[in-house]
Order: sequence, then C-alpha cells, then structure tokens
Amino acid sequence: MDFYKQISHNKKMTYVLFLMFFLLIGFLSLVLSFVLDIYFGAGFILFFSIFGFLTILFAIISYYNSDKIVTSIAGAKEAPKEQFKQLYNIVEELCLASGLPMPRVFVMKDPSINAFATGRDPNHAVVCVTMGCLEKLNREQLQGVIAHELSHIKNFDVRTMTLATVLVGITVLLSDLMFRMFLFGSISNRSNSKNSGGLIIIVIVVSIILAIITPLVAKMITLAISRKREFVADASAVEMTRNPVGLASALELISKDTNLLVSANKATAHLYISNPLKGQKIFLKNLFSTHPNINDRINALKGIKIN
Repeated sequence: MDFYKQISHNKKMTYVLFLMFFLLIGFLSLVLSFVLDIYFGAGFILFFSIFGFLTILFAIISYYNSDKIVTSIAGAKEAPKEQFKQLYNIVEELCLASGLPMPRVFVMKDPSINAFATGRDPNHAVVCVTMGCLEKLNREQLQGVIAHELSHIKNFDVRTMTLATVLVGITVLLSDLMFRMFLFGSISNRSNSKNSGGLIIIVIVVSIILAIITPLVAKMITLAISRKREFVADASAVEMTRNPVGLASALELISKDTNLLVSANKATAHLYISNPLKGQKIFLKNLFSTHPNINDRINALKGIKIN
C-alpha cells in the first residue's frame, strides 16, 4: 500500500466532501427557504441568505473547535503526564518514529476498551484512550492502538471525518427545522391562493422527502468513508510499529469486551477504533455501520508481512 498516495487521496477527499455536502446543504436550504417564504411570505432571497451565512459560520466555528467539541461530548479529560507516564512514552516514541508533532493526550474514565483521535490537522490533534485500554491492554497492544489513532492523524483522516461530522450536523439541523415547520407552521395569506396551491403541495411533498432522506444520505457518505479508512489506519499503524501482532491482539480483546462505552453516541461513533455502539441494533447494518467487521480487520492484519 502506498501511504503517501493515500494521504494525498485523503486531502483531496476533504475538498470532495466539502463540495458534496455543501451541494446537499445548499439544495436543502434552497427548498427550505422557498417553504419559509410560502409559510411566512418574508422573501425567499432573505431566508436563503440567512441560511447561507449561518451554515458557513457554524461550519467554521465547529471546524476550528472540533477537538474541544468531541472531547466534551466524550467526557474526556486531558491526561496529566506524571500520572500516565507509560501512555505518554508510547505516544512520544511513535510520534518520533513517524515524524508527527506531539498531540494532546486525553483519557476517558470508562472501563470499555476504546480510543479515538480528533482535531483539524496534525498540529491541532488529540489522541484519547479509555481507562479500559490502560488497564486491560499490555504495552504492545496499547502501542498498536495508539499507532492506529496516530495513523488517522498522519493520513489526515481526522480532518476529513471532522468536516463530515460538522456538515452532517448541519443537514440534520436543517431537516429538523423543516419538520417542525410542517408541524407547527401555517401558510401565509400571500401564498395561499388558488394559483399557487398546486405548487405549494408539490414543494411541501418534496420538502418532506428531503427532510427524511438528506440526513440519511449524508450519514451514509460519512460512514462509507469511515469504514474504508479503518483498514488503511490499521495497515499504516503496522508500518509505524513494524508489529501487526500488537494491534491484532488488541482488536481481539476489544471484540470480546462486554463493557459498553457510556458516552457513545451516533455523532462521534465513527471516530473510535472500534464501534462504541456495538450493543445497539443497527438497521441495514452494512450501510449504517461505523466500522468494518472487526474479524476482517484482524485477518487483514495477520496477513501483513513485515520485510
């Protein structure tokens, strides 16, 4: 696997994601603005301009504060170096080996075995592990897990997935707003005429369909990218550690772990090394799963030969 090409591909995917999601959000905003004009008669251009400004503002704020947002959602706290010496030693030695800047290190007080990385780029990155990782994994296994997360940072996966998370959030907010309008709004007198009645019905039907489908499509795009990148991060971690056994054995322990991650939620599930929602039933599992099958990942790792 050519990792340099993969990094270049991931950077390009950032711009592709931007384009896809903004087209999706733009179209949804267009329809929603038209619906608001029908309901309140305040002017289509005004509503569309407001949505455009708020979307850009929300995306910028979320992007530049992604590490704070994700660690806050996860309930993670920055790890004191004097208390977590082995963890810091592993992160530091892997950063030296891979040429990465030292990320901020966080810990979650949770007995499950899991970890994630977040941040907008390698210079503003965070690596977080659960207490379950520190208590149940040996040094070799913990090294494999940390290398996997650092690989996401090195390959610019965290930037792409952060953008995807932010933009999915925007589509959900817009769709939710549209639903609430249909439930509680009333059509303006200006738009309630015989000539516009047929058009209004068509727009409302299209809007309802969009309100349901748009977040699902956005989420499917995100999850498809997430599943593919787990394999890349696994392979890249082996290149970093020169040891496929550590990560493979850690994934085996993770697959047998019965503890559920208490702070897990659908917004950030794709950031973790293993699906934190494993106890939940997922409709159309292959489409909406955040991660590839863990046994497939283990088998792929076991098949890697170190020269």
